[in-house]
Amino acid sequence: MDDPNEITMSATATKPRRRRALMGALAFASLLAVGAIGTGIAAAHEASNEAVTAAQVQTQDDFGGWGDQWSLDDLQSLYDQFEQYWGGSGGYDPHQDPYQDPYQGTDPYQGTDPYQGQQTPGASQDEATQASASESTGVVIINTELGYSGGEAAGTGMILSSDGYVLTNNHVIASSTEITVTDPSTGKTYTATLVGADPTHDVALLKLNGASGLATITVDQDDTEAVGDAITAVGNASGGGVLMAADGTITNLDASVTTSTTQYETGETLTGTIEISADVVPGDSGGALLDSDGEVIGMNTAASSGSTATTAYAITIEDALAIAKQIKAGDESGTVVLGYPAFLGIGLAQSGYQAVSGASVGAVYDGTPAAKAGIEAGDTITAVNGTKVASGDALAAALAKKDPGDKVKITWTDTNGTSHSKTVTLAEGPAK
Repeated sequence: MDDPNEITMSATATKPRRRRALMGALAFASLLAVGAIGTGIAAAHEASNEAVTAAQVQTQDDFGGWGDQWSLDDLQSLYDQFEQYWGGSGGYDPHQDPYQDPYQGTDPYQGTDPYQGQQTPGASQDEATQASASESTGVVIINTELGYSGGEAAGTGMILSSDGYVLTNNHVIASSTEITVTDPSTGKTYTATLVGADPTHDVALLKLNGASGLATITVDQDDTEAVGDAITAVGNASGGGVLMAADGTITNLDASVTTSTTQYETGETLTGTIEISADVVPGDSGGALLDSDGEVIGMNTAASSGSTATTAYAITIEDALAIAKQIKAGDESGTVVLGYPAFLGIGLAQSGYQAVSGASVGAVYDGTPAAKAGIEAGDTITAVNGTKVASGDALAAALAKKDPGDKVKITWTDTNGTSHSKTVTLAEGPAK
C-alpha cells in the first residue's frame, strides 16, 4: 500500500464475523449486539424471485452461505409481504409495528431484522446528515451482486492507497459474485477484486481495477482516544448511495459484542471494539469512524438499536490494518484466506432432508461445474477424489482445501439409486 500508515500498525483482534445467509427472494444482513436488538450494518436490497429456478432453495451452499427450504409459492408470498412493509422511500417504514414485519423479528441472515427496535430517527440522537467533503475523503461506496441468490447488497469501504486498495468488512462482500466501488469525490465507479479476507475477524481487502491517484483516508497516529470524545461515523447509510455522517461520542474503548444464536448460526463474540453512541444504520459497515481531528480511528462494523438510542461498534483501525497488511503480503496464515474460494455449484439440503450418508443436494446452480456434470437436486454426493464424504460438512471441508481451477472427481448417487462419477474443474466461487 502506498500510505505507510496502514501497513506499519500491528495489533491482534479476536472479533468473529457474521456469515451472510442467502435466500432466493430476499436478502438482508444482521449482526446482533449484547443485550439489545441490533444490526450488522451492511444494507441489502430486494432480490428478484425470478432468479430462483430450483423448486427448493439451498440451506447450506458449498461456499458457506445459509438459507432455508422454500417453494416458489412460499417465496412469492414472502416477496409480496416484503413489498407491503417496504416504505415508498426505499426503506423500511419506521412507523410500522416492527412485530408485524413479515420476518416476525428474524431475518434470513441469522439475526434480528435490522430495522426492528430502531427508534424513529431523531428520537434521542441527532439524525445523520450528508457527509462533508473532508469527512468523505477516502471513503467509498460498495455495491455487490449476489449472483447465486439473485440479490444485491451495499456497504462502505476506505481507500488505503492511491492505486486502489480498499478496506471493508468481510460481511459487506460475503457471498458476492461481483463487486463495484464508487468514489463519491470523483463519481467514478470501479470493478473490484477480492484480494483476501479474514472472515473470523470480519475484515476484507479489495483492489480496484485500473485505479490511480485516489485520495486516501488519514489514519490516526496518536492513539489518545478517551471515553466521552466526540466522533463521527461516515458510511453509505441504508445503502442509499450517499455518504452520511452521524455524530456521537465514544462510550467504551474495549467493548464486547455478542451475536445472537439463531437456527442458522451459533452466536459469537467480538471483543476490543470501540463502542459509540451515534445514529449508525445498515449500510454503514466498512465505513470510517473519525475522531474530532477527522482522522480514522475505527471501521464501522455493528450496531444495536434500543428504545432510546443506537449503540454502534467499530473494529479499531489498528486491528483492521494489521490484517490488511497480512493479506496484501500474501500471508495465508491464521484465519486469513486469499482470493476467491473453489466452487462446485450446489446448495445442500437442510437437516430434515439430509441423506443417511453423504451430502444431500438441495439445489444446483446453472452453469456451474455441478450442473455441467449432471448433478441434480435430490442427488447425494458420496465421495470426492475417491474419499467418502459422510455429510454436507464433510463435503464442504473437502472442497475448502481446493482452489479454483483444480480438477476433482465427484461421485454421487441419483434419485434412482444409480451411482455416477465425473471429474470436474472447480470454478471461482462467491466471496466468503
